[in-house]
Amino acid sequence: MPKLLRVLKGAQEEVPPIWLMRQAGRYLPEYRALRADKGGFLALVNDSTAAAEITLQPIKRFGFDGAILFSDILVIPHALGQDLRFEAGEGPRLSPPLVDHALEALQVVPERLAPVYETVRQVRAALPPQTTFLGFAGSPWTVATYMVAGQGSKEQGETRRYAYRDPAAFQAIIDAIATATVDYLSGQIEAGVDAVQLFDSWSGSLSPAQFEQWVIAPTVKIVQALRARHPETVIIGFPKGAGGKLPAYARETGVDAIGVDETVDPAWAHANLPADMPVQGNLDPLALITGGETLKSAAHRILAAFKGRPHIFNLGHGILPDTPIAHVEQLLSIVRDR
Repeated sequence: MPKLLRVLKGAQEEVPPIWLMRQAGRYLPEYRALRADKGGFLALVNDSTAAAEITLQPIKRFGFDGAILFSDILVIPHALGQDLRFEAGEGPRLSPPLVDHALEALQVVPERLAPVYETVRQVRAALPPQTTFLGFAGSPWTVATYMVAGQGSKEQGETRRYAYRDPAAFQAIIDAIATATVDYLSGQIEAGVDAVQLFDSWSGSLSPAQFEQWVIAPTVKIVQALRARHPETVIIGFPKGAGGKLPAYARETGVDAIGVDETVDPAWAHANLPADMPVQGNLDPLALITGGETLKSAAHRILAAFKGRPHIFNLGHGILPDTPIAHVEQLLSIVRDR
């Protein structure tokens, strides 16, 4: 069994496995070259051969312990019937926005997910046996913020207002995303991923009561449904920004492992999360950009804090486009050769 998968299942390793969120992307010259050749981001996601190559690029260059599927969390609203496009310099756009359009008016198009499953099959066939293959999806709250507003928004204010104003309508959106996500992740598992991660990138914007309602509750439904279909598949939860609500998320959702963002003190996380739960994280992406002694000190602090529990070394969020290749190599040396 690959090292990363062993740790996700509860094993402790003297040298922790390492992978980086968004490790397949813009900081790599080979990615930039392929994107320039193939076209825009969505075109790459839907080109299974290109997406498989991108998924494998950081494995070939760095030998990470995990490969993360190259795709996007917004393929789910696209499959639920919203139009999806990426504006240069402005990010994703979904239409029609559900803040003023009915969910029932959307025409579900599940075949839009077929290229992702084909990407998984191609990566599975090419991946080294020692590398764990990670699939993923966005969690319902985070995906809903885009579906309601039609785009990313500051503090997700429009979606939070909508959820307060019409909780029944918003619950229907959350339920639709959760149901589609179970089928989507199940499809990834059947195509060949070893484990899956739920990204709740905007969970930090919610009050405690809303966090229970819109983050924890739908995650419980997804975890239970996936576990019924695929009892051996590991599920990682990553509620970015959860802070003090992390222990409740870890206890209540049923996820097997938990991702910790860079704002959380790793010593606090170690003390407050379930003792045997694998933890993933949580280097600040800006410390990676800085490199040198700053990177070394930050990495050693995390390694020391999580010693004595199953730990996957990772960033606290995605790697940034201006990250120097040499600093990634330095980090690998710190974690593996210390």
